[in-house]
Amino acid sequence: MIETEVQTLIPHRGKMLLLSRIINYDIEQGIRCEYDITRECLFYDSAIGGVPAWAGFEFMAQAISVLAGLRSRTRGEKPKIGFILSIPSMRIAVPVFAEGTTADIRLKECDCTDMIYTFEGEIFLGETKAMEGRLMVMEISDERFRSMIKELG
Repeated sequence: MIETEVQTLIPHRGKMLLLSRIINYDIEQGIRCEYDITRECLFYDSAIGGVPAWAGFEFMAQAISVLAGLRSRTRGEKPKIGFILSIPSMRIAVPVFAEGTTADIRLKECDCTDMIYTFEGEIFLGETKAMEGRLMVMEISDERFRSMIKELG
């Protein structure tokens, strides 16, 4: 999928868009995406020649967002707003995603309770597993989000 198609599924734009393409997906199970590491990345650090590996959790979160957008599209709905609730586990095997490499992001859903989803993910750089972890996310409708903001304000 080209970048403009990814942008129809998530709100991220410019340097905040941390996915280059969708490789494949299964609406019910998971998704595989790639992100080309360049100097244009929001998290790029010239002192280390790439992106600190800890930023990979955001690559994973955006891949989850794309999958949620694909699910919404399949149901004829608008994409919902999503939030990272927690990162209960994360193991990082490399310190940096070096400029010129491609992060291969793979996620599968492992649990869903009401609006809370848990995904297990991995990021590969070539054949090397650079990162793995678990993310808990929440998805809510625009109306519910506006209601929450109004209650806080």
